Amino acid sequence: MSLQVINSPFNKEQTDLLNQLLPTLNEQQKIWLSGYLAAGADSGSGAAQETEAGAPAVETRHVTLLYGSHTGNCQALAEEFSGRLKENGLQVSVEDMDRYKPKSLKKEEDLLIITSTHGDGDPPDNALSFYEFLYSKRAPKLDGVRYSVLALGDSSYEFYCQTGKDFDKRLEELGAERIVERVDCDLDYEDEAEDWINKIINSLETAEEGKKVQAAPNPPSAGLVYTKKNPFPAEVLENINLNGRGSNKETRHLELDLEDSNLEYEPGDSLGIYPLNDEKLVDQLITLMQWDPELSVTLNKDGEVRALREALLSHFEITVLTKPLLEKLGAFTSNEKLQEILVSKEALQTYMDGRDLLDVLTDFGPWNLGAEELVQQLRKIPPRLYSIASSRKANPDEVHLTIGTVRYESHGRNRLGVCSGQCAERMEPGGNVDVFVQKNSNFKLPEDDFAPVVMIGAGTGIAPYRAFLEEREELGAEGNAWLFFGEQHFTTDFLYQTEWQRWLKDGVLSRMDVAFSRDNEEKVYVQHRMIERSRELFEWMEAGAHLYVCGDEKHMAKDVHQALVSIVQKESGRTEEEAESYVAELRQQKRYQRDVY
Repeated sequence: MSLQVINSPFNKEQTDLLNQLLPTLNEQQKIWLSGYLAAGADSGSGAAQETEAGAPAVETRHVTLLYGSHTGNCQALAEEFSGRLKENGLQVSVEDMDRYKPKSLKKEEDLLIITSTHGDGDPPDNALSFYEFLYSKRAPKLDGVRYSVLALGDSSYEFYCQTGKDFDKRLEELGAERIVERVDCDLDYEDEAEDWINKIINSLETAEEGKKVQAAPNPPSAGLVYTKKNPFPAEVLENINLNGRGSNKETRHLELDLEDSNLEYEPGDSLGIYPLNDEKLVDQLITLMQWDPELSVTLNKDGEVRALREALLSHFEITVLTKPLLEKLGAFTSNEKLQEILVSKEALQTYMDGRDLLDVLTDFGPWNLGAEELVQQLRKIPPRLYSIASSRKANPDEVHLTIGTVRYESHGRNRLGVCSGQCAERMEPGGNVDVFVQKNSNFKLPEDDFAPVVMIGAGTGIAPYRAFLEEREELGAEGNAWLFFGEQHFTTDFLYQTEWQRWLKDGVLSRMDVAFSRDNEEKVYVQHRMIERSRELFEWMEAGAHLYVCGDEKHMAKDVHQALVSIVQKESGRTEEEAESYVAELRQQKRYQRDVY
């Protein structure tokens, strides 16, 4: 029976509102509300307040969830888990590490960190300031703070989940207490991340009764929603090679149909593609092991089964070697060479470079290994993320990509990138490919259309800038735009040349500097063009320009960063340290953003 407010001191309008609200509340909400009202009746007394029914005032624990994200995975998890925590009666704030004030650390109750690892064990760009503070002498003692870390990474890299490990270690050194142990997740992270947040929820105590809160199930979705877990089968509309005849590169321009998907994206976001392994490689592997391609194998812990060939084509990763995989496979062979490699870090890295599962099974037999046992050692094939090269405003119901084909010879075999090879050789117009949108809030155009933008990219790093200019053209943005682009040859590798020229003519693009490294005896790259335009570039920075860098992290992005520091140092008279601080301040202001790989 619904509770009705009658014969009360409230006026009619207040009574009607209460009669609408009260029947909708569950017991926990009623207890919380009664405690809240009781506390409000004498907030200055400092004594424990009670309602007329004797219910104590409730102060729910406060959880701060910080994320350090490069591709957007950590941010997406943080936002999803924030909702889960709130459903369980907890107060939650979610913050990008760059926007968090680290001096607030000592005031935290429960601190949750979700972070990826960038490059050679480095923090992602938006976690750098927080990381440096935590490892500085200014970091406070954190006695009384409880914490837990979820680390995302890729076990094929030497410094797997290093940033998460560093955060976890440092928080402990500062006196914080773990809520649950750190979890290190590989590329297929969803199940482990779900287990982590469930343990967190079960461990955090609410103040009202000191009971452990049980994890609430995710609410059912209304209608069909396409996500990473449920990708959309997009039709291929166009697949064009952008490079001219004679180029030693192959760059595919892909146009995909998103009609009826309800997928939304903004310039700067990425599109995830679930690729298929090369049929030739799968067949070679099955033939080598003399297995039946139609043999049923288990896909996951839910017990789904598929034919072996289909499972190896579409579900399991077979082209990337990791130390955990080789250690697992080592248990199925007595081959001494594999055991020798496993105990030598240098030998292990050397072997894994440029080899795949077929190499391992060829090199280290005989194997005491069945097909089912093999697939249980393999991780799920991860999606590949590509910077979106189009604006949805300019291309409704479509998304465009710019994908460089990876081909190389290694250890006596010709190799092909999994997804880029599929795009180049097995993705015809009319076919379908499974896709999802990966949001990236760390690579976005300025909200102010009058703000100048400087876009720096090499090779396929040009992709997001095509999206930027399409968007700015549709919006009628009046701010200046400057593009630096680098590739090998002007005649064969000037990607989207006619589009840049049209935008220059129409004023959408204010100026463009190009660097074609192989057209002259002396190689010239984008950072050289930047230094040549040092004075103008610094003037743009001083005028509020937003700087963007997209391309190879190990070489191009590092060289561009150093060029920026040198430009600031030269043009402003700052020391190198002061110039670094200037550039760091740009990053914190979201005026220096990078999408590097």
